[in-house]
Amino acid sequence: MAVLPKQLFYVTNDRLCAFDWRAGTLTPGPCFSADRDGMDAFARYLDGAQGTRAYLVADLVEEDFQRCLLPHVGGRAGRSLVERRLTHAFRDTPFRHADIQDRDSEGRRDDHTVFSALTNAAMVQPWVAAMEQNRIALAGLYSAVHLSAQLVRRMGIAQDHLLLIAEQGGGLRQSYFQRQYLKFSRLTVLAAHDDVVDATALETAKMQQFLTSTRLLGRGDMLHVVVLAPSARVAALEERCEDDPEVAFHFIDIDSACARLKLAGDVCTAEQLLLGLLGRDSPPSQYPLGAAGRFYQTWRARLALNGASAAIAVVGAIWLLGSVWGSVRDGREATRLLAEAAQLDARYRAIMATLPPTPARSANMKGAVRLDRLLGATAPAPAPLVALVSRALDRASAIRLLALDWQVQQPALAQPGAVASLAAPAAGDAVEPIAASLVGLPSAPVQVLRIDGEIEFGRSDYRAILDSVNQFALDMAGNPGVAVHIVEAPLDVRQSVKLSGKTDTGEAGVKPRFVINVTWKP
Repeated sequence: MAVLPKQLFYVTNDRLCAFDWRAGTLTPGPCFSADRDGMDAFARYLDGAQGTRAYLVADLVEEDFQRCLLPHVGGRAGRSLVERRLTHAFRDTPFRHADIQDRDSEGRRDDHTVFSALTNAAMVQPWVAAMEQNRIALAGLYSAVHLSAQLVRRMGIAQDHLLLIAEQGGGLRQSYFQRQYLKFSRLTVLAAHDDVVDATALETAKMQQFLTSTRLLGRGDMLHVVVLAPSARVAALEERCEDDPEVAFHFIDIDSACARLKLAGDVCTAEQLLLGLLGRDSPPSQYPLGAAGRFYQTWRARLALNGASAAIAVVGAIWLLGSVWGSVRDGREATRLLAEAAQLDARYRAIMATLPPTPARSANMKGAVRLDRLLGATAPAPAPLVALVSRALDRASAIRLLALDWQVQQPALAQPGAVASLAAPAAGDAVEPIAASLVGLPSAPVQVLRIDGEIEFGRSDYRAILDSVNQFALDMAGNPGVAVHIVEAPLDVRQSVKLSGKTDTGEAGVKPRFVINVTWKP
């Protein structure tokens, strides 16, 4: 916002002067008298200037300053206290300002506060009303005295007791500072025939007496008087204004001040020096504007929206360029991959052309490899089921195997306890092809293992013999996918049948036998 143009207005008791601030340079404009004709000319001047910010600086005789001590209170309560005291001090004007400076070093450490106000609001309100009528974005109303405090800080001329004297548009302005803090100011209106040099010496003596009488300046304190004047007047001032034991004069010409402040352009008066500082670094409004500041708020909102729109447009443009570049890059990559694929295909055809012809097509060979892998994963084999039997026999030490008969069942016959007959076909019968389900296509088939065994217990220990067979059957049935069916037990002990079976035949070496069918679905 610092690079945008600004319109600066300097108002005194009898006129208003316009200045243009653009690209760091202050350019003087027309002046308008404080009468009806001047107001009409000012309204015509503002016509069409709604797009720029305006800053109004008041340098009036009717500006009053009061010093007071306030309790140090922060937050909303402190602001309310300051506003009440300020309203009580200046009831008849809306243009009031409070400057909280430093604090007492003893006691409650109260705040040193300077209240100021434009006591004759009628000197400013017509100019503000004209700007409001023309919808000018009035950013702030400032006091030339408070801007001079900024001038003292920027130039580094602060003293314990400093009196700054400068001829400005409204007359001879005298401002008193303690260190960098403004304490009091007064404006002496000069007539056309008054000599500025003599007026400077005379007003300095009067101001010294006033400061001493109000105890702002103690007896024996040195008052440093800084006179800001054009270069052509410095020699006459040095001759007229002489130092004494309590007053020391310092003269600064406008050109030297511009060099210190690094202000560009043709600055030849003290008010232009203050306006240059305001144009370069604009603080918040010192005096409240009320409803007249709404157009500036609208201007700020419009500027923020335009900035946001520009930022969105820039981001969108960057995103669009990134998308276009990504598309171009992807197209190039796709072209490169297609070219590589064509080269690899050509190399494949060239290599295949050098190989001898094969009886089988590559698709058939590929299918055969897949079929071999599938058979390797799902083809039935007795080893897994025999391993389950082996682990169960490790826990049944009394059982001895006599024979194992392993078979694969058709899916329709895959029922626990049912044994499919896969006997070899008789001579002369037509040999049918083996079903795909028997070789593990598309999934592993059901397997049946017939176990013939005997038990090494005493011939008359019936309970131990039966428990041994039952426990072996339970151990086998505990494996996942396994169903066990006892086909032939050493002794049939069911209540519904006649007791049968023999465990003691009287023959030497003959032991109790059993037959179990184990059905396993992998």
